[in-house]
Amino acid sequence: MTENYHYELELVVAIKKGGRDIRVADALDHIYGYGIGLDMTRRDLQMDLGKSGLPWEAGKSFDESCPCSPLHPVEQVGHISEGFIRLTVDGETKQDSDLKLMIWKVPEIITNLSQYFMLQPGDIILTGTPAGVGPVLPGNELAGTIDRLGALTVRISG
Repeated sequence: MTENYHYELELVVAIKKGGRDIRVADALDHIYGYGIGLDMTRRDLQMDLGKSGLPWEAGKSFDESCPCSPLHPVEQVGHISEGFIRLTVDGETKQDSDLKLMIWKVPEIITNLSQYFMLQPGDIILTGTPAGVGPVLPGNELAGTIDRLGALTVRISG
């Protein structure tokens, strides 16, 4: 249902202990671990719905819209606040940055979300994407890597 299918590589944060109104100083205690996620987007549908004043969730939430790597417990990888985040499409680098450049740090994201939602164990949060998002076509291979988390490789089906 799209003519403009886009990738967005993101750090995934998995919640182990829920809560509401979580303080920034306590936010890291709520994290189970980290992973790699691709926030796939039907960009044309998202933009058209947004321009119409309609909710654009159908542009972001659909079957296979968020492939994720295995989760790595904090006890094994520590808390991740810096390190490379990189995406290639068919071997060509499209996104290449450092997590320390994120506009919002993970504790701030958890605090903000917990003001709007009761966070629950098992919830996952995608933290945002670096510059370089773009379209993909059937057959493209996406390889996302994040320092200390390994890689997530996905081939776009037709």
